Amino acid sequence: MFLQTLITGFSIGGIYALMAVGYSLVFSILNFSNFAHGTIIMLGAYIGYFLISSFNLSFPLSLIGAVLGAALLSLLNLRLAYNPLINRRSPSLYLMITAMGVSIFLENMVYVTVGSHFYSFPEIFKQSTIKFFGSDISPLDLAALIFSLISIYALHIFLTKTKIGTAIRAASYDMTTASLNGVNMTKLIGIVFLLAGAFAGLAGVFLGVKYMVYPTMGWITNKAYIAAVIGGLGSLPGAVIGGLILGVLETFVSVYISSTIRDVFSFSMVIIFLVIQPAGLLGKYLEEKV
Repeated sequence: MFLQTLITGFSIGGIYALMAVGYSLVFSILNFSNFAHGTIIMLGAYIGYFLISSFNLSFPLSLIGAVLGAALLSLLNLRLAYNPLINRRSPSLYLMITAMGVSIFLENMVYVTVGSHFYSFPEIFKQSTIKFFGSDISPLDLAALIFSLISIYALHIFLTKTKIGTAIRAASYDMTTASLNGVNMTKLIGIVFLLAGAFAGLAGVFLGVKYMVYPTMGWITNKAYIAAVIGGLGSLPGAVIGGLILGVLETFVSVYISSTIRDVFSFSMVIIFLVIQPAGLLGKYLEEKV
């Protein structure tokens, strides 16, 4: 029972980590909380669902389609909503308010066009469980955990081994200095939003497969915010660690205490961290970040 709960927790934590990584990527560059990120996650789930149910594509192709679609939607969001403010050097608060407006607008557009129905992905992973040291492990949980770890590791390689990744890491410390050293910030921010959108699409599909697809599922991005706070806002390793910690602790609380207090426990953790360790486990103390 313990091992099964632990692996389930890591699976959920891996999905949280995917969401938190995309969230932290944007925060590390632009220093604002992109609350529209949850809506991109929701749209990615819808793209994956309709590709596999309406167009009869295989799960791998639907997953790729959802990742690409969410990445393009994230870039479109940047071009239409954020770039006018960025070009005018507006305060981060204006970007956050815009992000809230974009989130509400897109969510209501889904209500108008698709409706408020709940959709279930077709059966993708076999219902039979895998025996592992006497515990029954769900293939979906294993797949979600493996995909999450591989994707995050690929991002780590990209950020540490490529010129674009080096530029992203440099800009996360000081955008002005990076720009003076020849980094095209407009293109770089676009790449960051593409990456964040891709991770949102990946997270959205696995959330939809594990649970259901519905218009308000984007609000689960609050868990990404919690994970980012635990790990340290703007820290990608912190986002991964925070997501895994949150997923495991939530699962253990649900199994061994009560599922009704799971969210209470999660948001209580945010309050505790903001009071005791406001920079998170791996974050930096930067007063200008909000």
